[in-house]
Amino acid sequence: MRLAALFLAVLVCGNVAAQDWPAKPVRFVVPFPPGGAADALPRIVAERLSAKWQQPFVIENRAGATGTIGAEFVYRAEPDGTTFLATPPSTLVLNPVLHANLPYDASRFVPVAVMAGIPSVLLVHPKVQAGSVQALIALARANPGRLNYASQGTTSVSFLTTEWFMALAGGLKMTQVPYKGTGPGLAALLAGEVEVMFDNLGTSLQHVRAGKLKALAVCGERRFPGLPDVPAMNELYPGFVSIAWFGVVAPPGTPAPIAAKLAEGILEVLRLPEVRERLGRLSAEPIGLGPDAMRDFVKRDAARWREAIRAAGVKPQ
Repeated sequence: MRLAALFLAVLVCGNVAAQDWPAKPVRFVVPFPPGGAADALPRIVAERLSAKWQQPFVIENRAGATGTIGAEFVYRAEPDGTTFLATPPSTLVLNPVLHANLPYDASRFVPVAVMAGIPSVLLVHPKVQAGSVQALIALARANPGRLNYASQGTTSVSFLTTEWFMALAGGLKMTQVPYKGTGPGLAALLAGEVEVMFDNLGTSLQHVRAGKLKALAVCGERRFPGLPDVPAMNELYPGFVSIAWFGVVAPPGTPAPIAAKLAEGILEVLRLPEVRERLGRLSAEPIGLGPDAMRDFVKRDAARWREAIRAAGVKPQ
């Protein structure tokens, strides 16, 4: 009886808190620097949430350690509905697989919503004498270690997608140059400081269309409508799919009704034509999953990346 009464009291308190929420400004902590889709996409959503609830929803960038710094900050934040983590898969799926001693337990975050997904794309600088995936493979094979590729660190989608690609292509050797986020890595590629990068299509599409970069393959399940002549990597290597999705989670202990209310707001925002248009400019496809569906989605994605990490021979640290 006492346990039942306690559970009921917690439920009632949570519902009351959700009814009043948001009574204060809310921050979305982005664990990467400005300049990439990880920053741009939650800004679009936060702007509309601010208008919906007449309460500031602000983006706070806390970059470093492939998302670990920002994730730990949110993990240790008060579970009062004022602080959330807006993140790509690295903090929730990749870091836990690749690091044994993280300062946070990803499984304890309270799931809120999966907002959208953007396929990765294989990019090369125009100076690279390769106009196809096959030509790039031949060039890399003839010059082992001579081509440099940009990544956001060893637990990023960019790094793992590159390592997976090199493994599937027969053990290619290219040299990793890590950067603190998509923005700096893409800037280095545009400047020719590195030759290759698997980036998300959202931040790089404009440069491809302007001729500043060459796209050799997209990594969704099928070709991207905006680049119909660029093959899907899935055509060359069946099962090779690399999509950066963007989700929101809350600190452990955040009342479920608050998470549910925020999820409802996010899903409502994602249905707005203006928001869908802006996401489209990032090459992002709305996904729109609430807390329970997000929990299952993350589990499936973790299983897929474990297999990719095994195939690439990347060792946990």
